[in-house]
Amino acid sequence: MTKIQAAITCVGGYVPEDVLSNLDLEKIVDTNDEWITTRTGIKERRILKGEGLGTSDMAAKAVQQIFDKTGIDPMEIEMLICATTTPDFTFPATANVITDKLGMKNAFGYDINAACSGFLYSLTTAAQFIETGKFKKVIVVGGDKMSSILNFEDRATCIIFGDGCGAVLLEPNTEGFGVVDSILRSDGAGRAHLHQKAGGSVRPASIETVMAKEHFVYQEGQTVFKFAVKNMADVAYDIMQRNNLTNEDVNWLVPHQANKRIIDATRDRMGVSEDKVMINIQKFGNTTNGTLPLCLWEWENKLKKGDNLILAAFGGGFTWGSTYIKWAYDSK
Repeated sequence: MTKIQAAITCVGGYVPEDVLSNLDLEKIVDTNDEWITTRTGIKERRILKGEGLGTSDMAAKAVQQIFDKTGIDPMEIEMLICATTTPDFTFPATANVITDKLGMKNAFGYDINAACSGFLYSLTTAAQFIETGKFKKVIVVGGDKMSSILNFEDRATCIIFGDGCGAVLLEPNTEGFGVVDSILRSDGAGRAHLHQKAGGSVRPASIETVMAKEHFVYQEGQTVFKFAVKNMADVAYDIMQRNNLTNEDVNWLVPHQANKRIIDATRDRMGVSEDKVMINIQKFGNTTNGTLPLCLWEWENKLKKGDNLILAAFGGGFTWGSTYIKWAYDSK
């Protein structure tokens, strides 16, 4: 029986027009460009502005690009998974909002929340539906409106994040291209170091939680950094070892754009050269679930059929993982 793999056959992306630079942040909070750049590698990030706009609006633009590029009718899409930490609503799922906005009447969908690792979790989940032969066309979206949960008085967190969204189309492939392998991990004990204090069922929204500014990102930077450096680097190396890949075999490292130093540590652990690493953190910051698909979107025209890609991420909670993809097409 011919083995079916889930291949990425198209990529779309969207970042808002409004730019928030380090120089802009200097006017808002006690920080400076040199401090931010040295510690994170970020120079600017995009912010979604406008009344009533949420993650689904960015996602819809990213997915629409896929339809425009491929000519696929939205009615052909059978499933959509949305990886997000900033859903439009607690319910319904943002995936359902996206399918409604773009007329994907035959698609069912749901959200996956694994913080910054959500896109990898979602990609791996969606791939199963293709590999079993159940579906032929599945879209995976990764994106966040992180500005909606940032305290712009907290210089430790507001400098890091930005808004943006990417999307990929998955289709069956029998030539050996597509998602080859994934290693996904989690450790719930890490929630103490990176989380949002209020807004869930444990601590529902109230006047007290709002006044205490508990609906924003809370992060213990040094603890998170140390855990991320080790685990994101290790899991990227582990998937190479499991699939007998040398550093020469890897064409591209697609790392989560959380911190340039974490990206460098992952690259060093894998032994790949800097010219093989996709980096756009300087422009977009950490878009959480959007970082990996936005990298694929920006580098799509440089990717060649048969390229070996290692995707790696680390997120709050803690979550982390890596995925090995053999690229399925040459860009037109």
